[in-house]
Amino acid sequence: MGHRDIPILETERLQLRGPEPEDYPDFKATFASYRSRYMGGPLNAYEAWMLYAAEIGHWEIRGYGMWMIHLRDTDETVGMAGAWFPAKWPEPEIAWIIWPDRAGKGFALEATHRVRGYLYGEKGWDTAVSYIDPKNLDSIRLAERLGATKDKSAPTVDGHDAVYRHPSPQQLDGSQLAHGIDMEISHYADPLFKPKGFALD
Repeated sequence: MGHRDIPILETERLQLRGPEPEDYPDFKATFASYRSRYMGGPLNAYEAWMLYAAEIGHWEIRGYGMWMIHLRDTDETVGMAGAWFPAKWPEPEIAWIIWPDRAGKGFALEATHRVRGYLYGEKGWDTAVSYIDPKNLDSIRLAERLGATKDKSAPTVDGHDAVYRHPSPQQLDGSQLAHGIDMEISHYADPLFKPKGFALD
């Protein structure tokens, strides 16, 4: 029981595992940096510690949460992706963050696509949203590449965020969008691929 039972998800390049104490330094460094400005940061050491404790506790309370994204070939962490549903959130969301020095390699797309598939297939979700700061253009582009569209009728967290609604499992199943996502992920996995003009993350 508890967060020790977090499932391990895999993709061609990545392994997603539950947050562990040894992952905290990268998390702390990212949330203390400008990178976290659209996710409540930058945070001081105490705030970062409390948020990381919440990441672990979320699994205990909700039965789902954020995974640490590890590279399969080196085991290093490059960010987080998963589900997030704190108290007073209008509905569960799919969220992601990539460490500042690991951005631009398609890890967020690959991890979030896998996470969404798990939440739809294993948890039975039939919809999902992402709450995004309107100034966070990289995350908006990533949400759009995942097929999410702005849902102006959905309640926001604080009135200042934009709500992006992900396509349902039925809309994704066998769709051109799903094939396009798989194709983009395969491009990023190609060591010779040099993206130009792509929304990076």
